[in-house]
Amino acid sequence: MKTSAEWKALSESVTLLGQAFIAGRFQGAVAGETFPAINPATEEKLTDVASCDAADVDLAVSAAREAFVSGVWSDLAPGDRKRILLRLADLVEKHGDELAVLDSLDMGKPISEMVGIDVPDSIDCLRWTAESVDKLYGEIAPTGNDTLGLISHEPAGVVAAITPWNYPLMMATWKIAPALAAGNSVILKPSEKSALSVLRLAELAKEAGIPDGVFNVLPGFGHTAGKALALHNDVNVLAFTGSSRVGGLLMEYAGQSNLKRVWIEAGGKSPMLVFEDCEDIQKAASTAAAAIFSNQGEVCIACSRLYVQSSIRERFMGALLEAAKAYQPRDPLDPDTRMGALVDKAQLETVARYIQLAIDEGGQVLTGGVPEAVPGQGYFVEPTIIGDAHNGMRFVQEEIFGPVLAMGEFSDEAEAIQLANDNRYGLGASVWTGNLSRAHRVSRKIQSGMVWVNGWGGGDSTMPFGGVKASGYGRDKSLHALEKYTDLKTVWISL
Repeated sequence: MKTSAEWKALSESVTLLGQAFIAGRFQGAVAGETFPAINPATEEKLTDVASCDAADVDLAVSAAREAFVSGVWSDLAPGDRKRILLRLADLVEKHGDELAVLDSLDMGKPISEMVGIDVPDSIDCLRWTAESVDKLYGEIAPTGNDTLGLISHEPAGVVAAITPWNYPLMMATWKIAPALAAGNSVILKPSEKSALSVLRLAELAKEAGIPDGVFNVLPGFGHTAGKALALHNDVNVLAFTGSSRVGGLLMEYAGQSNLKRVWIEAGGKSPMLVFEDCEDIQKAASTAAAAIFSNQGEVCIACSRLYVQSSIRERFMGALLEAAKAYQPRDPLDPDTRMGALVDKAQLETVARYIQLAIDEGGQVLTGGVPEAVPGQGYFVEPTIIGDAHNGMRFVQEEIFGPVLAMGEFSDEAEAIQLANDNRYGLGASVWTGNLSRAHRVSRKIQSGMVWVNGWGGGDSTMPFGGVKASGYGRDKSLHALEKYTDLKTVWISL
């Protein structure tokens, strides 16, 4: 790990790319519009970024469609696509520190998380998906002797991926790796709040050998570039990670256009249940702190609702408050920092509004509280824990996307399950118990796409990532992601 001084030096020398990447080259937006990329830790402008709209979308879709029809990528043997994607993974590894700095500067994430989580996960996703693509077989249906039924997966065509600002590089690779591996052309629209790392990724993709037009990056806003992609009749698949509200709009746009498939991975308000038979209170408390304060709480799977069995509440509370002390906001480029800055002023105001709402609703601030914004000194907020929380409060029900933890309690297993499921979201959940039967019972009853037992956030490229209910129905990672970007074709041959 580099020192703080070394990371700062790298941050001052790294190249900041701001133009759109279309058909293998960087270019400004057709309308000439830009928006500033702001460092949330200092409030200083990093660079200007192209603000793409419908005209740029038309150019990118045209380039992507032309590349797809030409077969320059879609007709490559899976093993050939694999080798190029593996080269891209190698380049991401080679330039990992540079990519880490870009995301840290752009959205305030601690550099230690970029080096320890985001960059390694991105590399693993690219490599694992690349290695899997030439190991997937078609099927032969069990038909009669006078027929032959063939079942195969074909690339869908042009894939648009709209990715969030909280894990800019990592979640981009979760979308583009399977889409490219399957033979599609891809248009990536990163969040306007953190576009710098994926623009550099586009440059690396070209260096790796991905043909022009096969991978395009359009920075811009959701209501312009994102909406235009969702309405475009020549986009075949739309993959999205973001809020449930925007996910619903994208589905409407798909219905208004060509009925393109839309894969939604949306918001979350994940519960953590700590039972009295939890075998390690200290570990559970430190994990509860990490599950809401890491990445400044800007995590879709953050366990922002904590329910502890009444019999151990006091003991657990002391351990949790102690664990929260490790997440004081500091300079994101300091490798010892565990909580950086919120992504922008709007997010800081949202978090402050919800903390005040929690207080107004009768919640007790156990640590942290409403931040006092000081102009020019960054968008920082202390880790905040609100006690006396119950499911009738808005701040307990609504996604905040910040370091704000609602703490409640339960008396028995039935009440714990009821509290966990009493929410519109269903992305993740964490269960702490030393009882194997309880672990299975509760995991089965919780309405969630992912459940972690005696942990939080675990998983790798072999495991699907996604939720149920208002958290959407998309799945990233694993072989299940590959099938989202392909069309199933059957061929019936009369012999």
